[in-house]
Amino acid sequence: MGKIRAICISEKRGTQKSSIPEAEFIEDWGIKGDAHAGKWHRQVSLLSYDKIQAFRAKGAEVEDGAFGENLVVEGIDFAMLPVGTRFCSGDVVLELTQIGKECHHGCAIFQKMGDCIMPREGVFTRVLKGGMLHVGDDLRILTEETGGRTDDF
Repeated sequence: MGKIRAICISEKRGTQKSSIPEAEFIEDWGIKGDAHAGKWHRQVSLLSYDKIQAFRAKGAEVEDGAFGENLVVEGIDFAMLPVGTRFCSGDVVLELTQIGKECHHGCAIFQKMGDCIMPREGVFTRVLKGGMLHVGDDLRILTEETGGRTDDF
């Protein structure tokens, strides 16, 4: 089980996202008010808090949302999970659709650090069921073995 450490959105693509305390997740769309929402497979991006912390330990001065991530979650290594994995928090259900992405050539983080974790650590999901999420909420992995119940039952 993980804990949501930050929720981030941006009104325009290609800009750093800003932290907000809560967000409305819209089924088959994404986060209300986020530029990356839409009818496609990369509606919501997630990044592990632990991976961000390790990157910061290398000297990177990055704020939440700097990698373009929507959710920063502590306690889950997203890049180790297969496409199709489902997550839930409250009423919200997300499905993992893509692991990593090509980094923008002009990425400010890569320019400064010579590295960027989003291409290998970031994952993308689509919203299967909408609802509200808040910073501090738990995020659970749904498993087939439990009939769709969460991993901590």
